[in-house]
Amino acid sequence: MNHIVQYYNQFDEWGRLDRAPLEFIVNWHFISRFVPKGGHVLDNGAGPGKYAMELARGGNTVTLTDLTPRMVQIAREKAEEQALLERFIGFHAADARSLSMFSDETFDASLMMGPLYHLQLPSDREQAVKELHRVTRKDGYVFVSFMTRIRHLLNALADPQSWRPTDNMTQIRTFLETGVFNHSDEGRFTGAYSFHIDDIKPLMEANGFETVKLIGSSSIAGALTKEQFNYWNATGDNEYRSFMQLIYDSAENVHLLGSSSHLLYIGIRK
Repeated sequence: MNHIVQYYNQFDEWGRLDRAPLEFIVNWHFISRFVPKGGHVLDNGAGPGKYAMELARGGNTVTLTDLTPRMVQIAREKAEEQALLERFIGFHAADARSLSMFSDETFDASLMMGPLYHLQLPSDREQAVKELHRVTRKDGYVFVSFMTRIRHLLNALADPQSWRPTDNMTQIRTFLETGVFNHSDEGRFTGAYSFHIDDIKPLMEANGFETVKLIGSSSIAGALTKEQFNYWNATGDNEYRSFMQLIYDSAENVHLLGSSSHLLYIGIRK
């Protein structure tokens, strides 16, 4: 996993969510509906802690983990900057496949918003899901993020030079069979795995979760440019609220899931 750590050591993940806020806005709309108020929540694979800060701001106590020590340090600094540090129980550099520092059923709810992007072996993905199940209490909600093969296919076809080696049909077809993507260009997003949409619920349900929802994190607005999104943002409060409600309503449309950059699985630990 060293190349994953190296990538996130130099990548501005907090800025990515600021520059393309729709994914975060839609995910948080659904997470905030189900996460228990005042509970102890695990943000597992949290990156710099964007979701963790909102959880803490909402009155939850939070434990944060990430594979990359630099991300963990940034999260701690963000918590301190935002006067939220007292809401955090711990910040840990940890691999999602091994959460041995936590006892069984420690958390009232758990997030895993990044680790499954990078676990290319089936056994590793299953182990991460099993660990999430183990540390979450019975009937606790979990929120897990996925990338899809359809979205990567669209990206590769539209901008092949940015997604090498999937810049030719042989490699594209190989990717569609395996879901594995290793970028040819040094320093780019790599060591990635993308799911068939129909494989997500079976993976989670086979490992002890009951499915509540599977949503598209960017919904129908994923293809909008910043300028196009800003048009609706500038139309006034009522119009913008109506625009966002349409996005939230459409996020659950199964026919749109493949066009979303990320998917959010919401489940209950049985």
